[in-house]
Amino acid sequence: MRTVAVAAIVIGLGNIASRLLGLVREQVMAALFGATGATDAFVVASAVPQIVYDLLVGGAISAALVPVFVDAAEDDDRLWRLASAVLTLAAVLLAVVALALGLMAPLVIDLLAPGFGPEQQAEAVPMVRVMLVAVVLQGLAGVLTAILYARRRFGRPAFAVAVYNGGIILGALLLHQAFGVYALVVGVLLGAVGQLALQLVGLGRLRYYPGLGLDRAEVRTILRLYGPVALGMIVTIVGIVIDRNLASRLAEGSLSVMNYATRLIQFPIGLVGTAVSFAVLPSLSKHASGLAATDADEVALAADRHGYRETLLFGIRLILLLMVPATAGLIVLREPLVQLLFERGRFGEVETARTALVFLAYAPQLPFTALDQLLIVAFYARKDTRTPVLVGVAGVGLYLISALALIGPLDVAGLALANAIQNSAHGLVLLALLERSARVAGAGLPLLDRALAGFVLKVLLATLGMALALRLFAGLALPSTGDARAVGIALVLATLLALAVYATLLEALGVRDSRLVWSLLSERLTGRERKA
Repeated sequence: MRTVAVAAIVIGLGNIASRLLGLVREQVMAALFGATGATDAFVVASAVPQIVYDLLVGGAISAALVPVFVDAAEDDDRLWRLASAVLTLAAVLLAVVALALGLMAPLVIDLLAPGFGPEQQAEAVPMVRVMLVAVVLQGLAGVLTAILYARRRFGRPAFAVAVYNGGIILGALLLHQAFGVYALVVGVLLGAVGQLALQLVGLGRLRYYPGLGLDRAEVRTILRLYGPVALGMIVTIVGIVIDRNLASRLAEGSLSVMNYATRLIQFPIGLVGTAVSFAVLPSLSKHASGLAATDADEVALAADRHGYRETLLFGIRLILLLMVPATAGLIVLREPLVQLLFERGRFGEVETARTALVFLAYAPQLPFTALDQLLIVAFYARKDTRTPVLVGVAGVGLYLISALALIGPLDVAGLALANAIQNSAHGLVLLALLERSARVAGAGLPLLDRALAGFVLKVLLATLGMALALRLFAGLALPSTGDARAVGIALVLATLLALAVYATLLEALGVRDSRLVWSLLSERLTGRERKA
């Protein structure tokens, strides 16, 4: 478990940098361009390359690439031949799709945002075409990331998104006077180049073997595993299209407000959910390979079954330990937090209130979405890509029903709440299905046992005490004025108070997991690492 925790902390530190720079990116965008029709055009245009990346590479990293690369990682020549084939396939597919979508960019924008006027559509089309070039570079970087994860090298992949966000910030700050909102697009290109370069350096000496490698069994396995995921991603894309479609019909700036609130939501999810999920994936894949082995004896099977369960349980406990209090704290402090981060330049009090409301609607999903990421990779590690996809298809249907019901009374916050309902339900359903799985529950080793229930109860009690203390402090100490310095100092003090109260209550309730997290975090930050 120590190896998993160390990996989670390394990825978490990278995600801290990524998310902080992501917030800075949104601050820069808000200050320079506000929440306007032009920023709405950028939000919609940037969704297109993101969809392409998720469909062709992003989902494949955890679903197919890492599990298969792990099996080949012990033989360098075998790994590099497999990786070369995947890189070639990814480059060809990404280039073809990018070219096709670039030619159809006006139709794509019309599909995503039919509520746009002619001026916004004219702004969005060239943005899409330029950013599709960047997605080819990002796709190749994603494959290299999977190779590094399979070899248990977590550092450079953890900081890849930070480099990408840094490129966007740099482009916006240096070029906004010359290019206006299009400076963000140039920044996307800079970030994509930096992302790819960082992964290449991390690999050291890259051995590339030309060819598609379709005759290799591992390549066919990757394609087989990713087939259901690709179909699921298509359904997810339909959900994104519906979401953008509905939001584009609301008041100007609604898409931008949703984007700013989403960045705040993604910070803790990336810091905890993504970090823990990628940290446990290699270990889960290793144990799952042992469970699937035809020549394994009963002792080895029992060891892998126990290892799979304990690794997964450790990830669940770690996520709940961190995400439940984070959710409560962010809900209590949402408005001053938005004010501190975004309220400057063309982003005023009205935008702060709208963003805080949308964030409140998004927030209940936080613990469930973080758990959902872990449970998805738990299925992927066993080379089961169908189950999460089928649940995802049902989730899009649930989102559509919820969105249509809530958008009328709640406006843009209704879309955010529908998203929270969809993601929370996805996580809960996967947990129920995993509990029934023959790999875990069928072997007499249930996940949802009395020990986990007791742990959850203690975390909830500690979080309740923390939230009450935080609410009292916020009412007394948070300034009512818009003084950013005073708000910032108050939020720092509130955060320290929350950490102290939560840690004290956990200790009083006998929850010792926090000691391991703090110990390992201190080691990584100070450079002192004791031997396991």
